[in-house]
Amino acid sequence: MRPARKFAALLASGSLLCAAGATTAAAADAVLRNADFEAGLTNWQVTGTRAASTVEAGVLTHRSSGRFAVSTSQRVSGLSHGWWTFAAWIRTGGRIGSTTINLQGCGSPRYAVAPVTAQDQAYVRVAVSTLVTGSRCTVRLSTSGGAGDWATFDRLTLSPGQVTRAIRGADLSGLAKNEDYGAVYRTADGRRGDAVQILDDAGANLGRLKVWVNPADGYNAILQVVATARRLQRAHQKLLIDFHYSDRWTDPGSQTMPAAWKGLTAPQVATKVYEHTHQVLAALKSAGITADYFQVGNEINPGMLWPLGQTWDVDPNDDVVGAQWDNLASFLKAGQRAAKDIDPRTKVLLHLTNINNGVDSLTWWFDNVVSRGVPFDLIGLSYYGYWHGSLADLQTAVSTLSARYDRDVLVVETAYPFTLADDPATLYPNIIDEEAELVPGYPATPQGQAAAFRAVQDAVAAAPGGRGIGTVYWEPAWTAVPGSGWDPADPTSGNAWENQALFDFHDRLLPAAHAFAPDPPR
Repeated sequence: MRPARKFAALLASGSLLCAAGATTAAAADAVLRNADFEAGLTNWQVTGTRAASTVEAGVLTHRSSGRFAVSTSQRVSGLSHGWWTFAAWIRTGGRIGSTTINLQGCGSPRYAVAPVTAQDQAYVRVAVSTLVTGSRCTVRLSTSGGAGDWATFDRLTLSPGQVTRAIRGADLSGLAKNEDYGAVYRTADGRRGDAVQILDDAGANLGRLKVWVNPADGYNAILQVVATARRLQRAHQKLLIDFHYSDRWTDPGSQTMPAAWKGLTAPQVATKVYEHTHQVLAALKSAGITADYFQVGNEINPGMLWPLGQTWDVDPNDDVVGAQWDNLASFLKAGQRAAKDIDPRTKVLLHLTNINNGVDSLTWWFDNVVSRGVPFDLIGLSYYGYWHGSLADLQTAVSTLSARYDRDVLVVETAYPFTLADDPATLYPNIIDEEAELVPGYPATPQGQAAAFRAVQDAVAAAPGGRGIGTVYWEPAWTAVPGSGWDPADPTSGNAWENQALFDFHDRLLPAAHAFAPDPPR
C-alpha cells in the first residue's frame, strides 16, 4: 500500500501537519523535484552501484543480487536560513543500519537510520532535521550491503521545521529496591557511579516513578518516590509520576483494588483516589519537587480499581454487571483534580497499551472517557515491539490519537533485550527468552537493543502530525539482584527483565543508553 494514501484525507484537509510542524506535504513537494518518483529518476542523481537504484510505479527501490552500495540524491537550492526536515516513507529489510536518509551540505550534516521492517509491512515515516545555514542542501537516500539488504522509498518531503525527541525518559521505579539489595551501576568503561547520573550523562532528561498504595515490601511508596525524585531533580530531569492505584502491578490483566479500599462504594473509592494522589504529590511539593507529568492509572484499557472501574461486561453471577464507565470517569476526574490542586502546571496523562488490537480499540476507550468529560493533557502509550505490532502500527496510533483528541502523545514504556540469556545472579526465566519472540531484524545483542530503542524513538518523533513528543525506556536499571524480584509479596521471586536493562550482567552501561542523547549530535 502506498503510504501517501494512508493520511491523504487528513493532509488534504490540513488537520495533520507534517512532522516538522510547519508546512503541509503539498508545500514540501514544491521544494523537492519529482519527490514521488512519478517521473522515474528524473532530477535525482545515482552514485555507487547505479543498477541497484530503480523506480517502478512511483516507488524507488535499492536492491541488488550481490554486494552493493548506492545513493540516490538531489541538490536543492533556495532554502531559507533555519531548521529544515527531510522525511520519507520507507520499508527496509536485511541488516540493521543498512539504509539511511541524509541531509548534507547545508550546515551540520545529519542522518537517520531507517528501521528494519519487512516486505509485507506498511511503510514507516522516517525524518531527519538540520539547521540550514546556507541556501542549498543535498538530500540523500543510501543503502549498502548484500543481497539480503534492500529498501523502498516513497513520498519524500523537505519542509521547514524540526523533528525532535523532546522527552527521552527512563523509568527508574525499581532503582531504590535494587540498590538496597546490593545493585551497583557502572559506566561503559567500568567506573562505578550513580545510575541516575550515568543515565543523565547519556542524555536521559526525564524520570518515571510508579506509586503503589500499600505494597507488601514497602517499596514504590511515598518515601522511595520522594527520595528518588530528589535525585532526578539534582540531575535537572523532568518527573513523571505513575499512579497504579493498587498495592502491586497493574496492567491489562490486573487492576486490583488496594486491600484497604475493598468494600467501599464507587464515590468512596473516588475520594480515596483524590486523597492518595494529593498525599503523594503534596509530599513531593514539600520536598520542593513538582511533578511535570502525572499518570492517572497504568495501562488502563480494561479500566482500573476492579470491579468498580472496569470497562467490559462481566459474568451476571458477579456482584457488578456491565462496564462501569461512569465509575471509571469519576476515578480519573478525582486523580486529575488532586494533581491540579497541588500544581495546575502538572500535565495529566492517560495511559493505554495493546495498540496491536487496532487503533479503533484505543479510540473506543478515549471516546468513552471524553464523552464523560474526563479532562487530560496528554496521551500515553506502551509499545513493546515483540508484543504490540509494527512501527507502522505505532505511528498510526500516535497520529490518529493526536489528531482525534488534539493531544500530544508520549510512549511511556518501551524496552528490548540485549541477550536472551539469564543473569547467573538469579537464573529466573526471562519474559523474552526465545529467538522467535524477537522483532525480525533486531537480534538480542547490545547492537540490536540499541537499534530497536532508537527506532522506536524515531518512529514516535516522525509520526505524521508532529505530536509524538518522546519515549520512556522501562526499568533500564532493574538488573538481577537476589531479593529484588518482581513480586512485592514474595522476597524469593526473581527478575524476568534483567536482559532488557540498559546495564549488562557486569553492571556496565550498554550502547543502547546512548540513544538517550539529544539531537544534535547525530
